[in-house]
Amino acid sequence: MSTKPWTEQNEEVSLLENTDHERQLIVHNDDVNTFDWVIKSLIEICDHELIQAEQCTLIIHNAGKCAVKHGSYDSLKPMKDGLTDRGLSATINES
Repeated sequence: MSTKPWTEQNEEVSLLENTDHERQLIVHNDDVNTFDWVIKSLIEICDHELIQAEQCTLIIHNAGKCAVKHGSYDSLKPMKDGLTDRGLSATINES
């Protein structure tokens, strides 16, 4: 028979369930890349539709950054690398 309280066991399960939580791919504003280049990159790398890429680009410009994709780290990492290879500033954050 276990001597651990039930709440302690419940906390362990909760921690295990949250190990692969959703993350955000964030693109940051810069003074180097053009609107057209950012739009093209979001379409080609992140599989955005044109209108979605345009809207994200405006948010990046006006707010300084935008979460352009959500998902697991493993799914976002290749996109982040693709964007940074094109000269964009991108990071992966926890949601």
